[in-house]
Amino acid sequence: MNLSSFSQCYAEARQKFLDACAANGLSVESHIHPLRGRDGEVLALDVARLGPADAANLLVISSGCHGVEGFCGSAVQLDRLHDAAWIEDCRRDDLAVLFIHALNPHGFSWLRRVTEDNVDLNRNFVDFSQPLPANPDYRAVSRLLLPRRCPPTLGTYLGLVGYSLRHGRMALQGAISRGQHDDPNGMFFAGTAPTWSNSTLRQVLRQHARQCQRIGWIDLHTGLGPRGFGERIYKGPQNAESIARARQWWGSAVTNSAEGNSASADLNGTQDLAVLEECPQAQYNGLTLEYGTLPGLQVLNALRADHWLHRNPQAPAAQQARIKRQLRDAFYVDDDAWKRRVLEQAREVLQLTLQGLAS
Repeated sequence: MNLSSFSQCYAEARQKFLDACAANGLSVESHIHPLRGRDGEVLALDVARLGPADAANLLVISSGCHGVEGFCGSAVQLDRLHDAAWIEDCRRDDLAVLFIHALNPHGFSWLRRVTEDNVDLNRNFVDFSQPLPANPDYRAVSRLLLPRRCPPTLGTYLGLVGYSLRHGRMALQGAISRGQHDDPNGMFFAGTAPTWSNSTLRQVLRQHARQCQRIGWIDLHTGLGPRGFGERIYKGPQNAESIARARQWWGSAVTNSAEGNSASADLNGTQDLAVLEECPQAQYNGLTLEYGTLPGLQVLNALRADHWLHRNPQAPAAQQARIKRQLRDAFYVDDDAWKRRVLEQAREVLQLTLQGLAS
């Protein structure tokens, strides 16, 4: 298995994606971000479409919703673009494939999980004309999550353990990760308005996804679950028919946060809500393919350190570099065995999605 699809920085990943699209004769729409990358490079949400504009079935493969998680998602997209036989299988009159590369290019380049405004993009798809959902549980743990020191004190760790013992591990995870609208500098901030990435994705959907009858969407993530295991997390309408169809497509092991059987907590403002709003004509079948990396506590501590750095940008350069490395390692395992497992599982899921769209 060729692992050259994996990159070491955003600029490399983007150039590989552009080159792979050109090699397949695919034009790329580049939605240019208003800010520059860590090395001064252009940032963009890049979109390539394979297949007719009026295709009844649309397969969407998206990467980089959570910036630094884009290393994995980009590699999966490139792996499929490099597979001539798979591309040929996709050349059907009734099918189009949409590659959305780097939904959050700023986070990808700057090695942050969040956007340029510290927003968790996958919590930002809420109706901002209505009262925003409250998360009082986050307020109860925020002082423990965001201590004044980095690394944090033992006391803050014991405080989080105590909350978990009193309320349960998933209650703690939900309190932390569900999304909050109160603290713009806090963790899992969901924003007070649509982010650039939110608005740009909606523009892409209006252009590419309003003509189809069915959508199969694979959104690629990392950071939850056992190392190298790709959990298939259902994302879509919470009704029995849609959930059953997801398990027909992708297997009985498909989890659902709303049912409490996923490594992910039940979240607010997720990306699938935008698809349902922008493409009401289509039957939507969505899956988050979530790959495990490091143990949960290590991932959480990497996020805590990154947010400490966001609040303390005057930190010494050596400390900044350590924190960025720690965060990257939490969401991208630069190990050949892990990479092989990522690609193998993604290939299987995408093949099953094609079969589902053909059924």
